[in-house]
Amino acid sequence: MVLSKPIFNALGFYFEQLFNHPIRTKAITCCVIATAGNFTSQCIAGNKVLNHNSLLAYGVFGLLFGGTIPHYFYTWLENVVPEEAAFPVLKKLFFERLIYSPLYQAFTLYVLARLEGKSHNAAVKQLQSLYWLVLSSSWKYLTIIHLLNLSVVPPMLRVVIVNLVGFFWTVYIANKRRQQQAKRDNK
Repeated sequence: MVLSKPIFNALGFYFEQLFNHPIRTKAITCCVIATAGNFTSQCIAGNKVLNHNSLLAYGVFGLLFGGTIPHYFYTWLENVVPEEAAFPVLKKLFFERLIYSPLYQAFTLYVLARLEGKSHNAAVKQLQSLYWLVLSSSWKYLTIIHLLNLSVVPPMLRVVIVNLVGFFWTVYIANKRRQQQAKRDNK
């Protein structure tokens, strides 16, 4: 029980920050998770030297966009589809999977490439080569998670859950982007 007290204190502090400063807390959380996901991906790939540009790009993206855009989207979604509506979870899932996710995946792939210092043309080329693979994988593997998130998780915690799942998704995306870059370098 002695070891659990610091954990409960940390969680209490986190939830207090999440309640009082939701955007800032979600942005910082996403920054940490995105950076950790990219770091993990690089370690799994066996990189001898860390790509600091990639780490920084994922961290900055998480800080500026990864916590804020989902926060505003889920807030909007709660207002547009109230719980009293017929089949609210399915309607929210429809909006999330078929409208938000395609736009957010494209935005993510493009902005990450730009934050890594790639030109507009290189970022668009990378977006074109990875977009369908990433989006279809998201639909295939993450739809059930989003269904559970929308049906079971309280609205205040949805972005946090998405970010925690995002850790593994970041590892996946970073790996796919690295494979695509290696394929291009070998040509």
